[in-house]
Amino acid sequence: MTPERTTRELVPESVSQVIEEFRRSFQLDLHLWLPREADSSFHLFPVEEIEGEPSPDSLLLAVPTRAGVELTLELRCPKGGTDVTAAGVLRATLEQLYECVEEIRFFTYEVSERYEEINLLYSIAETLGSLLSLKDAAKLILTEVCDVMGAGRGSLWVYQPEDDHLKLIASVGDRGLLGPIGIGDATAVTSQVFREGRALILTTDHMGANGEDGSGSSATIGDSVLSVPIRFTPPTGQPRTVGVINLIGRRRGGRFTASDQKLLSAIASQVGSALENNRLMRESVERERVTREMELAHDLQMKLLPAVGSFDPERVAARVQPAEVVGGDFYHFFQLPGGRFGVMIGDVSSHGFPAALIMALALSAATIYASQHEAPEAVLSEMGEALRDELESTEMYLTLFYGVLDPERGELVYANAGHPHAFMIRGDGSKERLEALNLPMGIVPGDEYEAARVPWTPGTDLLFLFTDGLSDTLLATSRMAAEQRVVRMASRLRHQRADEIVDALFALDGGGEGTDGDDRTAIVLRL
Repeated sequence: MTPERTTRELVPESVSQVIEEFRRSFQLDLHLWLPREADSSFHLFPVEEIEGEPSPDSLLLAVPTRAGVELTLELRCPKGGTDVTAAGVLRATLEQLYECVEEIRFFTYEVSERYEEINLLYSIAETLGSLLSLKDAAKLILTEVCDVMGAGRGSLWVYQPEDDHLKLIASVGDRGLLGPIGIGDATAVTSQVFREGRALILTTDHMGANGEDGSGSSATIGDSVLSVPIRFTPPTGQPRTVGVINLIGRRRGGRFTASDQKLLSAIASQVGSALENNRLMRESVERERVTREMELAHDLQMKLLPAVGSFDPERVAARVQPAEVVGGDFYHFFQLPGGRFGVMIGDVSSHGFPAALIMALALSAATIYASQHEAPEAVLSEMGEALRDELESTEMYLTLFYGVLDPERGELVYANAGHPHAFMIRGDGSKERLEALNLPMGIVPGDEYEAARVPWTPGTDLLFLFTDGLSDTLLATSRMAAEQRVVRMASRLRHQRADEIVDALFALDGGGEGTDGDDRTAIVLRL
């Protein structure tokens, strides 16, 4: 112990002032000593005096201190009872003064500690409220925690539910485990703290000979370890553990305390809320991204279909309504040489993105082959060959109707690959099903398609095509009954505009008995 440090710690300014006041007021020769066991006493007051020993004829009074050190008050050359009495009063005063000094020192230390802790919590709150990434914020927080709590190393782990592991987000200090850590790992203290949701204070010799979690870190055996779960408490529901904070080794030695655990738990609570907010924000951003992409996919798919607005709505109308954002239903129109008009409707066996892919390929193939071949059966044969590999690999099939209306000849020539919902509605209201001539495309590879011809009265007859999604939403007593209801309504409205018929068909109500699990499409033609 150096003389400067001894004087500063054992003779505070308040003690020096009181002794000096007694010396001046009572004309006393007063000295204060620090007794030593194996050496001479150290002179504390007055500081300008040389070192020596108390005089043998002096009055020596013991002054106990709260720090456990007993000082000696020396009164040299006492002249009588007044001097002795004054010295006794001074001794009692110094004893009480040292009590007050120790109290002040203790509370000053406590206030300083609490100030650091409050300042740390405030700093963490500011960090978490900033625009830093989670990784950068975690690194900054962990660095400040290690500095304030005097930890040699720290690590912050976050639970990843997708693989049921704890992932290292940030680390400070010597290189340790990089992870990930399985939450079921029986040898990992981090996993234990996560599973049990309670903090642990232990030493590295309880964690295996290799240090943290038995992972081969550079921790010294016997280092103190504080591991605290990161918890999130939602406004409603039960709290849950979302991660773990570890502090390993104290720079000044010693063990982590219950007070350290309490502070780190408060920090972990802040981090838990930030982690949950970060998760919710990432999920929200991801949902928005998926929504935008789905809307874009929907818009793109709808743009693949012919724009019905370019046709006379009294004579031509069509609508597709996917069950999901995109679907497998489609239609196509073709202005052909000689005043002929081609119309196609298709229904892929599934819906969603897989069906939308087949639908896009089918539309592309139809555009190419309808311009190359006059015969509907030739168009379907070419399309079947073009789509064969894709239909086989996806294990899907496609019902397809392609008809060519020839007003001059007064006939409809069509090929039908397994599409059941194709009808001719005559001017008198009679209905004729345009039967399927082949199996759906993709059922039998390399199938040869056939064609059929039916008379057509221009301006009077109505070609009505739809997919089963339109009738299945009704689901009356049976699929057949639902189909009949749709066809009857189209027949009843046959004299109205084509677009009005389509609107009425899509407005049909199933009375709550049906489902909306399939794409819906309808085409009405009166040429």
